[in-house]
Amino acid sequence: MSDNRKSAEQIVDAVGGKDNIAAATHCVTRLRFALKDEDKVDKEKLEDIDLVKGSFSANGQFQVVIGQGTVDKVYNEMVDITGIGRASKEEIKTAAAEKLNPLQKAIKTLADIFIPILPAIVTAGLLMGINNIMTAPDIFFDDQSFVDVYENWAGLAGMINLIANTAFVFLPGLIGWSAVNRFGGSPLLGIVLGLMLVHPDLLNAWTYGAAEEVPTWNLFGLEVQQVGYQGQVLPVLVASYVLARIEIFLRKRIADGFQLLTVAPIALLVTGSLSFIAIGPITFYIGNLITDGVVGIFDAAPAIGGLVYGGLYAPLVITGMHHTFLAVDLQLIGTIGGTFLWPMVALSNIAQGSAAFAMMIIHRKNDKLKGLALTSSISAWLGVTEPAMFGVNLRYRYPFFAAIIGSAIAGIFIAMNAVQAASIGVGGLPAIFSIMAEYWGVFFIGMVIVLIVPFVLTMIFARVKKA
Repeated sequence: MSDNRKSAEQIVDAVGGKDNIAAATHCVTRLRFALKDEDKVDKEKLEDIDLVKGSFSANGQFQVVIGQGTVDKVYNEMVDITGIGRASKEEIKTAAAEKLNPLQKAIKTLADIFIPILPAIVTAGLLMGINNIMTAPDIFFDDQSFVDVYENWAGLAGMINLIANTAFVFLPGLIGWSAVNRFGGSPLLGIVLGLMLVHPDLLNAWTYGAAEEVPTWNLFGLEVQQVGYQGQVLPVLVASYVLARIEIFLRKRIADGFQLLTVAPIALLVTGSLSFIAIGPITFYIGNLITDGVVGIFDAAPAIGGLVYGGLYAPLVITGMHHTFLAVDLQLIGTIGGTFLWPMVALSNIAQGSAAFAMMIIHRKNDKLKGLALTSSISAWLGVTEPAMFGVNLRYRYPFFAAIIGSAIAGIFIAMNAVQAASIGVGGLPAIFSIMAEYWGVFFIGMVIVLIVPFVLTMIFARVKKA
């Protein structure tokens, strides 16, 4: 019997047997199960399997970390052993969603919308970091930027800035595409809807507050402001849902031969009108209230805000609720020009990596755990924390708490110094390039805190536990 087949049999047994598996698929590194009863999973037996690097449950799916290249072989053996049909990721999500409560479903919906556009946002964040290095004063020269001294580079810096800003300037277009697709409509109409909300003929949202006169449309006596929604998240989310529902409604009732000429024009006209008349103004107001509330908390008590968010971000990842804060980050960037929440996310990721790295030192005689801890700590330092969190730190608990403490301390420090990121980038050591240049020194100290404190605390906790 091959090692992969033997491991597949052991995994099936550990998750409660084939009768407990409603559906199963895999991604690049993990087996994904929709289980009938997760209480039947024997985690201790599961994680004793040589190929298994960790396991966790999220959004109704039970996931087993195997590793790239091996997971598809184990999955093929598992399908052959159990006789279960091959399922797509969407089928697994559908099966898992049936077990979620309304709050979990709402969080999952936000995750499904924002995760597909993350590569564009992160790429834009990295490019903005490069632009910051070239254009910020006091990095290479006193009171001057790199392009001030070497003017020939100014054109390149300007081009990089344009490329980087595109994802944020046309953010409603990206969200519209992803949201309408998630709600069951045509993604292309979502793109058109999002771009419509930032049309250049509209008054730019960033200049709305300073405008002496706001242009309006007169709709049969009703005055509707011609205002764009640049950098706004809520207007396009709500409008996308309305557009998708109208499109689905029309497609069910209009004959196929007439759909091309009627469905899209009616759906866009109705949704567009509602967006400018009601959806936009109402959600714009709500979005500003949310922004003002978050900013107010950190203005009034930055230490408490840093302690709570810096300390609780990792537990939020376990529940999946961290995805909701991506929308808040984007709203902050669009409204005040930067986010003070995301820097704490980056430090939390680094802290998890530091705790996992300490576990590599502590368990250096355990080849399997040592290898997993090393690779997962490097992954966390580069912004991907799941292997470190679920494969190492949560498994032993005390490294997880050490990481939370280190992250909370660093969160207090950078919150009290009002550190902001100009964009969302890679949430690990490379995050410093997304931080506004004037805060680099403070953020670097925060990075040192989350590199040292979780490592030291994990070593101490291990000694105490052993004693």
